[in-house]
Amino acid sequence: MRVVEVTAYGGPEVLRMARRPEPVAGDVPGRVRVRLKAAGVNQADLRIRAGLYSDAVGALKPPFVLGTDFAGKLLDPVPGMPEGTRVAGYVPWYEELTGEGTYAEIVRVDPAWLAPIPDDVEFTVASSVPLASATAQQGLDRLALPPGAMLLVTGASAVVGRLAVQYAHAAGLRVVAVAHEGDESELRILGADHAVTRDMPGLVLARVAEVAPDGVDGVFDGALVGEALLPALKDGGAFVAIAPDRIPASQRDIRVEAVRATPDAERLKETLEKVAAREVITRVADVMPLEAVAEAHRRAEAGHRPGRIVLLI
Repeated sequence: MRVVEVTAYGGPEVLRMARRPEPVAGDVPGRVRVRLKAAGVNQADLRIRAGLYSDAVGALKPPFVLGTDFAGKLLDPVPGMPEGTRVAGYVPWYEELTGEGTYAEIVRVDPAWLAPIPDDVEFTVASSVPLASATAQQGLDRLALPPGAMLLVTGASAVVGRLAVQYAHAAGLRVVAVAHEGDESELRILGADHAVTRDMPGLVLARVAEVAPDGVDGVFDGALVGEALLPALKDGGAFVAIAPDRIPASQRDIRVEAVRATPDAERLKETLEKVAAREVITRVADVMPLEAVAEAHRRAEAGHRPGRIVLLI
């Protein structure tokens, strides 16, 4: 089968197409095979490829296969989902550390990671959801803000931040979204009470202070801005980062945490159903063939356009 391997740590040029044997049914106990139709390109993929997490992956060395999000068809039946069922999910790459990611034609997965894809949802759209949705939901769980609290969401134009805005609004929070210019009106429709244009941190803080002069109660840092956002928080507030290496040091009794999402198939099923019903809106920026993965990484790193870049397999 075709896969994309990271041949060494470095820039997008280290990504290479390769051939590996197809997994065989039952070769890994407790795992089933999914033939992929689409795979998402996540920020974590870029950071792993660049070697930023080389210490965290222990003995795992290139060549390995990146990728977490996927959508495809079951090759092996599981209870409640026969062979051929359209499914989505994500591989908890860090926890597994097998080097077997979703930049591949077939993956082996735990059935507990899988959710069925509604008929009205395309594979490319479904593959943009799993990790982003879990990160947004579990990040908000960690913030644990009460209804009526004010939350600042950075990276609100991208998939994780956009979902965080929608889930926070549904939970009764007041949301200040930091977005790409031109996305402000759409984010208000999606649930943001206020939307400010992204810029240098000092300018963003000034704009946030205009709508939250007493400070916000929590920050969901989807854009990995980090420590520069702490002045926006009230004393004793809460800060969640979506990357473990971008956690600022605590000050003024601010609770600071990172979220590394774990698969939750039931929540994913609910989210995909809401995507089908247009109650939750994701965003696909580009759809590119698997062979164009290096260009996909370049576009993602350059912020080509907000949203998930999806590899068509």
